[in-house]
Amino acid sequence: MKLDIQSVHFKADQKLLNFIQEKADKLEQYFDGIISGEVILKLDKDEHKENKIVEIKLEVPGNNPFAKKQAASFEEATDECVEALRRQVKKVKEKLKAHH
Repeated sequence: MKLDIQSVHFKADQKLLNFIQEKADKLEQYFDGIISGEVILKLDKDEHKENKIVEIKLEVPGNNPFAKKQAASFEEATDECVEALRRQVKKVKEKLKAHH
């Protein structure tokens, strides 16, 4: 899947980018109609430990599933986003099946 990853006010290392790409690619197991995805990585200015924010928006025909999660690490937030999106794309797929 083509993924556009942006990190706001910091440079994400290649290891993190690869991790996000691998996780996002797994979504295609559930629905092969995903066109592309956009990922935004942010650091919350809050002093809490859970200051890593990941937003993922997928481009799917007729629907753009979106998830935003905050966690102690970008990896953890990515896992949570991908899990939320997995549920969303399964629903999209089921709706499409119901219409056919």
